[in-house]
Amino acid sequence: MKRNKPMSALKTIDTGIGVGLIAGMAGTVAITVSQMIEMRITNRKAGLGPANAVGKTLKIEAKPGSKHIFSTEIHWVYGTLWGALRGLLGVAGAGSLTASAAHFTAVTTAGMAMAPLEGQPPVTEWNAKEVAIDLLHHAVYAAVVGCVFDAIYKSRD
Repeated sequence: MKRNKPMSALKTIDTGIGVGLIAGMAGTVAITVSQMIEMRITNRKAGLGPANAVGKTLKIEAKPGSKHIFSTEIHWVYGTLWGALRGLLGVAGAGSLTASAAHFTAVTTAGMAMAPLEGQPPVTEWNAKEVAIDLLHHAVYAAVVGCVFDAIYKSRD
């Protein structure tokens, strides 16, 4: 049976998004581990940034006493959903490195732009160490998302 072109294109987009979501979840595991290691080294405590950002933006508040859990849930949903962008870039024909670089740039820029919503100072007030740590975490995330996406998507051939 011959498929028409629009259905094939839609299937490719659907597959890209689906594989991207799986890759986004793997990337979220990686950034979570990266942050846990960094917090041990720097003695930084886990923050409530994701919960604060969602609370301010969508006017959704956590139940009393569960703000840490809510923040963790938002972290996982947010990181997983960003994988869809990498999936779309991958199926749009961007090469692996180009797609991963664009994905890293988008995720990092969005994260830095949202800092004030999370209760942090704007990125223009961060010191070099804070910027480097943020870049490192997002590089780990984007690299893992890219590798997982490419491994799954290319294995379909």
